[in-house]
Amino acid sequence: MLLVAILVYLVFTVSIGYFAKRWVSNAEDFIMAGRNLPAYLNAAAVFALWFGSETVLGASSEFLEHGLLGVIEDPFGAVLGLVLVAVFYARRLYRLNVYTIIDLFRMRFGRVAEQISGVMMIFSFFGYCAAQLVALGLLLSTITGMALPTTVLISAGMVIFYTFWGGMWAVSITDFLQSIMIVTGLVALTIVWGSQSDGFQSVIHSVSSSHYQFFPHDGPLEWVHWITAWMIIGLGSIASQDVFQRVNSARSEKAAYYSTLIGAGLYLIFAMIPLYLILLANHLFPEMMAGNLQTVLPTIVLQKGHIGLQILFFGSLVSAILSTASGSLLAPASILSENILKPLVADRLTSQRFLWLTRLCVLLVGLISVFFALGHQNIYDLVGISSVFGLVSLFIPLNVALFTKWSNRTGALWSMICGAGIWIYFEYFYPLAVDALWPGVLASLLGYLVGTWIYKSRNE
Repeated sequence: MLLVAILVYLVFTVSIGYFAKRWVSNAEDFIMAGRNLPAYLNAAAVFALWFGSETVLGASSEFLEHGLLGVIEDPFGAVLGLVLVAVFYARRLYRLNVYTIIDLFRMRFGRVAEQISGVMMIFSFFGYCAAQLVALGLLLSTITGMALPTTVLISAGMVIFYTFWGGMWAVSITDFLQSIMIVTGLVALTIVWGSQSDGFQSVIHSVSSSHYQFFPHDGPLEWVHWITAWMIIGLGSIASQDVFQRVNSARSEKAAYYSTLIGAGLYLIFAMIPLYLILLANHLFPEMMAGNLQTVLPTIVLQKGHIGLQILFFGSLVSAILSTASGSLLAPASILSENILKPLVADRLTSQRFLWLTRLCVLLVGLISVFFALGHQNIYDLVGISSVFGLVSLFIPLNVALFTKWSNRTGALWSMICGAGIWIYFEYFYPLAVDALWPGVLASLLGYLVGTWIYKSRNE
């Protein structure tokens, strides 16, 4: 019964996404929904964009193992990122009236910077999209008993299909419906399990008080790690096409601001539910807490919950993953078509051909993400790597382009290449006591300053 219900829901979601193609007549409709989304729809899209597998499965498992200090990155850092975007970036980004955030790099730093920043941002999305495919694959594997690689391939096929046809309209409409399902399912599970416990206080006190420690107290290095966790998504998500796409799809500048802020509030509120659910699970079913903690919640619901609760929970989980996966597919595909491929064939590219080029890019990004998903199956790590790469390579030049009147092409190129190169070196070849993002961000800043100083004659 559960499998049938999930299949029906998946078919319904894919059908809605496919049906959304009726509103797609050109690339503008496909990439940013014709800039015509009302605030309530866009707010739901912002909330659903962040509320994915890493929130329900990844963050809950991290919280049970490491307490609040283990989930600073997400959800708290993620909320910080959305608030910063709403307050400081949304209005400025909306006024650009361009397809992608990489268009800003072209406008301020030239074609070469556009190409390099575009490639870097596309690369940063593969891990993020792969995380969602892994999560949906884990879910389907838990329900059906099929091998994980098989369910990852099935998951990718569904997400690619409806994103391929409906673009941003499909993403936004399904996000709105999925947001309702997410909230309904998680609240229902909280009520049912809460009624089986012996009270909120007993659940909270079922783990040690150290679980609720929010600030580090073990010395300067721990404070550095704590600040690092805030930065990974809190700053790393700002220079990101998926967030920009939500801002840019709003009906007005005001709607862009308020929908982003509302989305941040919704995320903060409802991201607390999975953290409480894992405490409830640990309190009620301690014998089932062994093994991969990322699969604990769905496994317990599957074995202990009645069929109605199973349908609601798995429906909400599927919704959370699908909404994030579709957005993470569309964002890099938009950059690949607009900023990498379009300049190569612009003289032969009609409006319809550009639309189909973007659709084919969705397919290509999806296939590469499947490769990543089959090779790395820790959801939380995949998301973190994705955000850090954007932070060390693109954050500094983005802020220079958006908030200053002076720009230097060589400085921007040095910033991106030095930041990414230094981060890769210290992340994979010579690990430090501190996270590699610190030398990466410092190298990006120094790269811009040194490049600008050496090549002052190239200022524009």
